[in-house]
Amino acid sequence: MAKPKVVLAYSGGLDTSVILKWLIERGYEVVAYAADLGQGKELAPVRAKALKTGASKVYIEDLRAEFVRDYVWWMVKWNAYYEGLYMLGTSIARPLIAKRQVEIARKENAAYIAHGATGKGNDQVRFELTCYALEPDIKVIAPWRDPEWQLNSRSKMIAYAKKHGIPVPVSKAKPYSSDRNLLHISFESGILEDPWREPPADMFQMSVAPEKAPNKAQYIEVAFEAGEPVALNGKRMAPVALLETLNKLGGKHGIGRVDLVENRFVGMKSRGVYETPGGTILYAAHRAVESLTMDREVMLQRDELMPKFAQLVYNGFWFSPEMEALKAFITAAQKNVTGVARLKLYKGNCIVAGRKSPHSLYDPNVATFEEDSVYNQADATGFIKLNALRLRIGARVRGNQK
Repeated sequence: MAKPKVVLAYSGGLDTSVILKWLIERGYEVVAYAADLGQGKELAPVRAKALKTGASKVYIEDLRAEFVRDYVWWMVKWNAYYEGLYMLGTSIARPLIAKRQVEIARKENAAYIAHGATGKGNDQVRFELTCYALEPDIKVIAPWRDPEWQLNSRSKMIAYAKKHGIPVPVSKAKPYSSDRNLLHISFESGILEDPWREPPADMFQMSVAPEKAPNKAQYIEVAFEAGEPVALNGKRMAPVALLETLNKLGGKHGIGRVDLVENRFVGMKSRGVYETPGGTILYAAHRAVESLTMDREVMLQRDELMPKFAQLVYNGFWFSPEMEALKAFITAAQKNVTGVARLKLYKGNCIVAGRKSPHSLYDPNVATFEEDSVYNQADATGFIKLNALRLRIGARVRGNQK
């Protein structure tokens, strides 16, 4: 009788390597799957390690182009922040990872998918909501929530790994965990669980400290078409190359570091530290072009809806009816967001230095404070009085009550 097959989201780290062996011990055939979203050299040993640990097959999927084009660019169009600061670098990666996991499960005729997310985190929700939205009858194995899972500490997992011949890094474990992709790198847990403690200086990987950034500012120009970044300094670039280049530029100037305490979907607060250099530049540049090209009321509507969009991304509802509706809105809102922003990068700051657009709604003949013949200033008298009418009536009523 054939063993039940499961597709495991596999990073090659201690947790998922232990889970791979744990699933095999429980009678599953395990197909290991790793998504390349820009982790770099971290993926180099994954295939050999998975096969050595017992995987029947290994998929390593290069999803970088799809990630930036079909996921990150939506974030830029919305200028999306969760709780005012977090640019959702981890959150937006999860639906793509899970989507491809479901596709591999279909290809392999696997009835199960598995992941290494804990029962305390957001990722378990993001992975599983995506899987159920795309494959309603898929069966999910989440070992950290399984009553049989007894490996609930690093020391227990290391002992299990050594018992089963799973390679364990000999270097001392970092006192925090991290997750990297093309949009950002996140840090949490360990020493960062003390929200009063400043992150160690040697923790950061994508950026220099602002005080160590160059003493000379650097100017760059970022171009957009219908809200999507398309060029840097006049040179058209593919999405991955553009984001990678901006990450290097932003990192060089100490741009994009954020330290916050956020509200997880499951109900607890969590301290996270993030580096998002390229994304920070793109958000500033995008806003600058929007300031010329977006109608006032459309911009207000977008800004009112943005927190909801960010919440849906953070909570894992990428593949939901409400997300489809929001995508339709932002596509319409961004149709004229075409132009170029000039930015000054200097010691952690990304400063808008100029903006231009063929669709600019800015009319210098109307905006000027010099003499003009297109704006009748006397019109403002009636405008103000009509807007003040309810305020004046209210004031009279309150005065009479006194």
